[in-house]
Amino acid sequence: MGLIKLLGEWRILFVEKSFSNKSRRQRFFTKIVKKQINGFGKGFKVNEMCRLNKSVTVKNNVNLNGMEVQGKGKVIIGNNFHSGKEILLITQNHNWKDAKAIPYDDEYVLTEITIEDNVWIGSRVTILGNTTIGEGSIIQAGSVVVNDIPPLSIAGGHPATVFSKRDEAHYNKCKQNSDFF
Repeated sequence: MGLIKLLGEWRILFVEKSFSNKSRRQRFFTKIVKKQINGFGKGFKVNEMCRLNKSVTVKNNVNLNGMEVQGKGKVIIGNNFHSGKEILLITQNHNWKDAKAIPYDDEYVLTEITIEDNVWIGSRVTILGNTTIGEGSIIQAGSVVVNDIPPLSIAGGHPATVFSKRDEAHYNKCKQNSDFF
């Protein structure tokens, strides 16, 4: 039996069956991810399996529901972040520019992803490197973020484009009152 298949069966048997209690699952996944990443703030919670690395830093009140970071580029996740399931962040690319071979060579180019405070990202979103998702933004499920998203934007699609904005006065009132979920 292959290792991948065996690990998949382990997850089904151990994680999904043994941790049917949500708080036990959350403590288990949070403990694992805290060891994987560079740093974390207060109120950090991991509800589903994540694969992160030492290039990732998360701030306060961050809730992950399944995220994978591919590559060793820097990732910063701001305060009060919430995610859907199966988020993919890609922070490393093959060197194709001035490469020693075609289509690319054996060097990698590291990129950075910044997710500012109070951002909500829906399920199955892919975020490519060298992007910033601005404060208070919402990214629609299934989107692919390839460019910066301005603050208070609601964006979606492939590539993700802004199609609406949050009510700035309401947002600032909630922020001032510390009304964070």
